[in-house]
Amino acid sequence: MTSILRRNQSLKTILTNPKDPFFKPTLKPYKNSQAPSTYFPRVLNQIPFSTNSSKFQEFEMPTVTWGVIQGRKEKLVSRVIICDYLKTIGIIPDELEELELPSTVEVMRERVEFLQKIGLTVDDINEYPLMLGCSVRKNIIPVLSYFEKIGLKRSKLGEFVKNYPQCLHASVVVELVPVIKFLRGLDVEKQDIGYVLMKYPELLGFKLEGTMSTSVAYLVSIGVNPRDVGPMVTQYPYFLGMRVGTTIKPLVDYLVSLGLPKKILARMLEKRAYLLGYDLEETVKPNVNCLLSFGLRKDTLPSVIAQFPQILGLPLKAKLSSQQYFFNLKLKIDPDGFARVVEKMPQIVSLHQHVIMKPVEFLLGRGFSTADVAKMIVKCPQLVASQVGLMKNSFYFFKSDMGRQLEELLDFPDYFTYSLESRIKPRYHRLQSKGIRCSLAWFLNCSDQRFEERLYGDYIEPESSGPSFCMGGKLELPGNEIVSEEEEDSDDETLYRRTVSL
Repeated sequence: MTSILRRNQSLKTILTNPKDPFFKPTLKPYKNSQAPSTYFPRVLNQIPFSTNSSKFQEFEMPTVTWGVIQGRKEKLVSRVIICDYLKTIGIIPDELEELELPSTVEVMRERVEFLQKIGLTVDDINEYPLMLGCSVRKNIIPVLSYFEKIGLKRSKLGEFVKNYPQCLHASVVVELVPVIKFLRGLDVEKQDIGYVLMKYPELLGFKLEGTMSTSVAYLVSIGVNPRDVGPMVTQYPYFLGMRVGTTIKPLVDYLVSLGLPKKILARMLEKRAYLLGYDLEETVKPNVNCLLSFGLRKDTLPSVIAQFPQILGLPLKAKLSSQQYFFNLKLKIDPDGFARVVEKMPQIVSLHQHVIMKPVEFLLGRGFSTADVAKMIVKCPQLVASQVGLMKNSFYFFKSDMGRQLEELLDFPDYFTYSLESRIKPRYHRLQSKGIRCSLAWFLNCSDQRFEERLYGDYIEPESSGPSFCMGGKLELPGNEIVSEEEEDSDDETLYRRTVSL
């Protein structure tokens, strides 16, 4: 009993004597004249997210991040209050039932205001209300700051989030950074990363070892230069999300089955990656069948596609019908002649009719009959795309300096497609100095080297039609029956350069 009394007496002495050295409080109250006397950690002071405070001045931490710890009953009450608040500003909270919400309206209001500040509207939030479950401090600010760092303009951040709001749930280190490194590894220029993401933000949701890697590997396997993959991604990033087995490979196999060599197809894709976006069953096959139905020969299809790859994705039936009717009505070219024109110059399907009529009217004004002009266009469809000013100069030189008859232009209308200053005049003067009289085709339709050989040759070789486009075989050059083994490997590239201007 005596020991118990002494123990109580000692405890009473400590409690009544706070200055006793034994009692030393470890926590000090937060000294702020404007704040309540309870303790709050200093981390709640507003601080900018980035270490460079001048860079992201708008992206400041909210005054409250989540709220206070609540029991089950308090959580239910807070949820009702927050949902009522969202309804008052026009946001439908139905999809937020399974989502954990902050405990106070202030936190939710701060999220809504932050999203509106970057450019989102209430309608945008209603499109994806789950973004309201993202913490401003832990989710939104880190993600937006990283996007700005890699090249997205701050003024475009709202548009980006609107197009791909799922990005707000992503981890910068775990999910976003690896995708950007992957794109840089494909030789996408650093300044183009923001453009690529704005064009196709869904890239951020793909697995690196899945669709994207497989698509790139397959394209390289058919002959696409790895160094050209980066520019392809910049031009048309959507192919990174395409499945090889169901989308890319069937398209490639079909075009190859038409007679198009893989090397040429690879060059086409390098320059026009958007060809991969043409739907095989709904667009490509119907367009190929349409070309055949308008009289084009099957063996010319590879040449047509190589010269004008976009023809696979056009509303072709309507364009061909319109142009065929125009050629028949205005130029007196029958459907069979129109088919030959398309074979030689498939771009004609997209050429405006008023553009076509300008060179036609010029030729008619120089004494050619309608029938003559029709024959000239079938022989050389490039006439309808020629500039009238250049045609005038060439025609004046033909009549005044060369003194030739119009019949020669009927036989060789290609004359108007050659440069007057760089080819026609220099070669004609060389012929004059040698005293050689020959046809237009003989001295114009050949390379500089072949012209020199002809100029100093002991005989005049027979004229020919120029290089021939033979799919699946070697490029046959007129007057050159033997092709060396060194040239054999580059036949497709030579063929491509002669038939395609990309």
